[in-house]
Amino acid sequence: MHFINFALLNLTLCSIPQYPNPYCCRRSAERLMAPIPHQNLHHSSESVFSNQLLIMSNKTYDYLFKLLLIGDSGVGKTCILFRFSEDAFHQSFISTIGIDFKIRTIELEGKKIKLQIWDTAGQERFRTITTAYYRGAMGIMLVYDVTNEKSFENIKNWVRNIEEHAASDVEKMILGNKCDIEDKRQVTKERGEQLAIEYGIKFMETSAKTSINVEEAFITLTRDIKRKMEKKLKDAANPMRTGQQVRVSEPYYKKSRWFCLLV
Repeated sequence: MHFINFALLNLTLCSIPQYPNPYCCRRSAERLMAPIPHQNLHHSSESVFSNQLLIMSNKTYDYLFKLLLIGDSGVGKTCILFRFSEDAFHQSFISTIGIDFKIRTIELEGKKIKLQIWDTAGQERFRTITTAYYRGAMGIMLVYDVTNEKSFENIKNWVRNIEEHAASDVEKMILGNKCDIEDKRQVTKERGEQLAIEYGIKFMETSAKTSINVEEAFITLTRDIKRKMEKKLKDAANPMRTGQQVRVSEPYYKKSRWFCLLV
């Protein structure tokens, strides 16, 4: 496995209010994932998956997926990331400043997939920075703390952020973290499941400390992204098999009833 961990943002240098300054990042991190320029931002699913044809030509891996962890501060996003990428757990709590990421390469259904997993700060003061990284994300995990009612209630706000800043068909999953702390639980598993049903997305309870469902959550999300991406690539190669309607172009319709235009 291959791991990379960079502290991407030095907030003492960043003064741009809307998007992070790329010069505050290490050059290697900047090459891996620079925020998409504002003028080129689109919420269409095509922009998320269009680069995969180039990625597939790389010999070291078949696919590169960008995943994002979002949620309130202190819910355990960083611990989940460390558990998945390094199979480690750190008891001490240090808030993420800005954004950070790790890389892990896995094999799934005969394909080698490189996962670039971004860990975002949950504090409100970093919100304009972290939302810039929603764009281009292929999968997003919304994390709450089962011992913190407020973090669960705020999942609706995080979903709203996704709707505003991410691709329209980005894969999503809700994680109820710290499920090992039963004596302090404030949010039942049934409430988490019901919320996921309301939004039509998948749900798991996890524990970064005891490694409950962390691996399974990432594998499930990766599998969903992979299958969706492969379907898009297949449909792009065979447009006549996707059930696209043939529409008559109005200017030509007036001239000839037999002329039609494929769109």
